[in-house]
Formats: sequence, structure tokens, C-alpha cells
Amino acid sequence: MTGMAARYLYLTRHGEALPDESGLTEAGRRQAALLGERLRTVPLTAIHHGPLNRAQQTAHLVAEQLDGVPLRCSDAAGDYVPYLPTREELPPEAADAWIGFLDPWTAEEREQGPVLASAALARFTGPVNGDVPRHELVVTHNFLAGWLIRAALDAPKWRWLGINHANAALTVIRYSPDRPPAILLFNDTGHLPTDLRWTGFPQELHV
Repeated sequence: MTGMAARYLYLTRHGEALPDESGLTEAGRRQAALLGERLRTVPLTAIHHGPLNRAQQTAHLVAEQLDGVPLRCSDAAGDYVPYLPTREELPPEAADAWIGFLDPWTAEEREQGPVLASAALARFTGPVNGDVPRHELVVTHNFLAGWLIRAALDAPKWRWLGINHANAALTVIRYSPDRPPAILLFNDTGHLPTDLRWTGFPQELHV
């Protein structure tokens, strides 16, 4: 009988993007290559990435540092709003700001985002069939990183808001068959020199 094994999800936000988000800055390219160097000893079986250029370029630069790890493009790893909370769900002191932040998204985006978020949970999380642990990297965007971290903590659905992830930082989540998900590492930038850390974070959150 086939058992269940742990999945180790390595989660990163793409490298620093150009102002028009059409691709990576030179700093973003350096970030991606350094992340790849850090992951050389990890037995990755796949690199999943979103379809936008900044995620694709990051994934390819990471893969260049590794030995034959396949790249897999997935809409579920893309850039979208995973969940739209009602005002009543939000903390009163933050409700106006967050409702205003979410207002620009179109009706189509509001409909598609939660569908993709559900697909991401199904595809990238939970234990795996078999007896061998699986290690996978997902190169994505800030919103989905927050959504997957929120889900691992079993936090309310609105709580993807306010979880920030630096460009090319590393989060590792373990999904074991016999215990709740565990966040082993969060937003770690130890592989990046000081001048490449904290990009993607609001200035007031730099430390």
C-alpha cells in the first residue's frame, strides 16, 4: 500500500522588478542567481512559476544554478487577489485602507482570483503520495506568498493581507502526513548581501 510523505514547499517572490514590471532589474537578476546558489543542495524535483515575465525570469535564473530541475509554468502560481474580504471580516482600524486597496480590481479579477487560489492550495500544498519526501520551489508574487503562508497557519482568509515578502527571499513550509503544516523558514534573505535585501517591502518596514 502506498503511504504518504512530507512535502517541502520552498516559496519565493520574484526578484526586484522594473518600474513597469515587464521584467527584472539588474538587482533582481542578481537576487535570483543568488537564490539559485542557495538552493543547490536542495533535492528539488520541480520549479513552478507564474506566467508573468518577472516570475519566469526569476525561475530561469534560479534554474541556471541547479542541475536539470524542470521548470513548470502555472497560472495558479501567478499574480492575483486570492480572497476578497468583506468589511465585517477586517479589523476596524484597517478596514478603510484595505477596502480601498482592493477597490481597483475588476469584476473578472475578483472572480478568477479565488479560483486560482483554490487551485494553488490543491497543487502546491499538503503531503504527497508515496514514501519519499518531495521538495518543490514556487516562484510567485507577494499576494500568493501571503495566501499560502496564511493557509499554513490556518489563519482567517483575509489574513493574506499584510503579509509582506521580500524579493527573492525564501520561505519553507513542511506539510507532514501526521501533523499540521509547519513554517520552517519565513522571508529569509541570508543568501543576499545587505544592498539586495528588503526590496519589495514598503520603506517603512525596512529594518
